[in-house]
Amino acid sequence: MSSLEEPLGFDKLPSMSSIDRIQKFSSSACRSRADDVAMGNCWIEGRSCSTSNSCDEDYEEYTREGFPWRIHTRDYLSQGDSFNTRTLSLGRNNKVFRKSCDSWHLPDHQYNSKCNDKNITHKFLKGIPRFVKIVEVGPRDGLQNEKNIVSAAVKIELIHRLVSSGLPVVEATSFVSPKWVPQLADAKDVMDAVHNLEGARFPVLTPNLKGFEAAIAAGAKDIAVFASASESFSKSNINCSIEESLFRYRAVTRAAKELSIPVRGYVSCAIGCPVEGAIPPSKVAYVAKELYDMGCFEISLGDTIGVGTPGTVVPMLEAVMAVVPFEKLSVHFHDTYGQSLSNILVSLQAGIGTVDSSIAGLGGCPYAKGASGNVATEDVVYMLNGLGVETNVDLAKLLMAGDFICRHLGRPSGSKTAIALSRVTADASKI
Repeated sequence: MSSLEEPLGFDKLPSMSSIDRIQKFSSSACRSRADDVAMGNCWIEGRSCSTSNSCDEDYEEYTREGFPWRIHTRDYLSQGDSFNTRTLSLGRNNKVFRKSCDSWHLPDHQYNSKCNDKNITHKFLKGIPRFVKIVEVGPRDGLQNEKNIVSAAVKIELIHRLVSSGLPVVEATSFVSPKWVPQLADAKDVMDAVHNLEGARFPVLTPNLKGFEAAIAAGAKDIAVFASASESFSKSNINCSIEESLFRYRAVTRAAKELSIPVRGYVSCAIGCPVEGAIPPSKVAYVAKELYDMGCFEISLGDTIGVGTPGTVVPMLEAVMAVVPFEKLSVHFHDTYGQSLSNILVSLQAGIGTVDSSIAGLGGCPYAKGASGNVATEDVVYMLNGLGVETNVDLAKLLMAGDFICRHLGRPSGSKTAIALSRVTADASKI
């Protein structure tokens, strides 16, 4: 997630050495107590174990009240027969045939993926939902930091391709001042072209009532608001304090309620801030609850600068899930340190069934040097396929959508899955 209004230049940020940065975002930095998070069966299955430092009376009481894992295990829809053999075409005459939940073959290799109920109910994967909703943020969050303007026609075509792949939610654009985000100056044109497209919903960001009114006039049927758990980030990103931003959004959500428009809430800096360092989970929980109480149907928890690890994500989720129903939560990870997939996995183990991601790993945060893009949608789908989790997303079509936008941007995909499979097909073409 990134800017809504005036961006903060890198020169305005305090410099942080590598050692300082690692220390600020170490797994212990975001924990309120050393024993707040017990790793292993204790937190995965919600029952006590023999580990002396994690299963005492205080921890058991804390876990029951703040993070009842057992309650979070849900019986999702069965997988059915949706994982069919697909043809993956990444270039002329280059094809790979795969079956997502069986053995699949590539030249000189065979990859076995056992996607059955027995695997899903394994004790280490017990809480993972059988269906995960993916919220695609590429057309907005992914593209808005691009220096070269991407035409409305390309954005519209990208959205069509993403919907065609089966993605149920595609964040289309943002109604902010073009002065601050020139890449999204064509928001009205994009919405005019896609708002009646069937098969998906298209939320748009609206930072205030003015943006909300412009979005509704352009045909928006879903909107989103954006708050931060960091006071410094809020002031630099949207030019107001956390409380001032919440005041703005209460007005937006009231207006949306009158028109029966659903509102999604974002919480940025849910793990760390480029200025303040580690963010206490209690602050994230406060902002998330405020958004939920004002009527947001879903709250996306964003690691905006990508410093999170499972050790810092778990206590953050623990705090938020104590005050907001877990089924109302989504996670949004940036992949700066390559931790996104592991962070998503631990979130799934908590029972969270909605994940934000960006095609080809597009995006980034303009406020933190080195912060890379969002986790790639292709990589998330590949991992979920390997877990036997249904998404209704066709990976082959998704890869082609990523290839489409990367060709227009003139650079390779940020998706490791796309890169790996393109190499495989290139090698196969030489045989």
